[in-house]
Amino acid sequence: MHHKHMQPRDLLVFIGVCFVWALNVVGSKYVVDHLSVPPLFYAAARSAVVMTALLPWILPAPRPVARLLVAVFLLGSGGFAVMFIGLETTDPSTAGIISLLGPPLTAILGIIFLGERVHWRRGTGIALAFAGVVMALWSPSGLVFTPGVLWVVASCFIGAAGAILLKQYPATSPLRLQAWSGLTGTLVFIPLTATFEFGAIPGGTYNWEFFGILAFSGLVVSVGAHTIYFRMLQKYEANLVAPLTLITPIFTVSLGVVLTGDEVTPMMIAGGILALAGVFVIAVRPSSKLPKDFLVRKL
Repeated sequence: MHHKHMQPRDLLVFIGVCFVWALNVVGSKYVVDHLSVPPLFYAAARSAVVMTALLPWILPAPRPVARLLVAVFLLGSGGFAVMFIGLETTDPSTAGIISLLGPPLTAILGIIFLGERVHWRRGTGIALAFAGVVMALWSPSGLVFTPGVLWVVASCFIGAAGAILLKQYPATSPLRLQAWSGLTGTLVFIPLTATFEFGAIPGGTYNWEFFGILAFSGLVVSVGAHTIYFRMLQKYEANLVAPLTLITPIFTVSLGVVLTGDEVTPMMIAGGILALAGVFVIAVRPSSKLPKDFLVRKL
């Protein structure tokens, strides 16, 4: 049953979900930068927390397993890990604005792989989103494409690819998807961190702050916030829910300024607003093949 208007209590809860997602970006920045925890190790630890919390949901395995494994890995732990690498050298507010590339990238992949028809309104939304992000990254000396920025862009692309794959998959419960995201992340990142970060476990500061942020990111963000998000999508029409997720990057930029002292230029704010407008158009404009929740879903 879809309701036309969101009840005030649900709206407050939803704003809380967006706040939690934004806080996760700032917390992850703190872990990989300030605490110097290797990003792949952090991704492995986070995946293991999610997997352990959701063990009862692993079985029975959804079929076909192979496609699900790839989809949830890209949408979940894989996308997060690439973002963590980016956050070593990018501040949260920049990452928050770049994250607005997710919906237009998903829409473009939908056109290429799902034979989506693109109408002028959605086309305009896609163009505005890209233009806004480019504008936000534009400094007086030209485009700022640090490696960190490119990693965050890559994480948007990975998430978009995961959304397209999952779209072609039979409906599965959100907790089962999360459980498998945790499982795939754990299996992929433990060998990766061991290989590339050379047993880097002693390399960071593993104090109560690290374990607090790890528990928050795994349990509150992945298990809690996402479950609430999926429930909201079941209760309300997606074109009510999807545009509301745009509160997340606004929170991310604000928290970045307040908590990690990010410098935000007028150009970044103007570009961010332009990109938000573009994503809003994409989110509200119905898509024939791609349900709205895929445009803005985060695992």
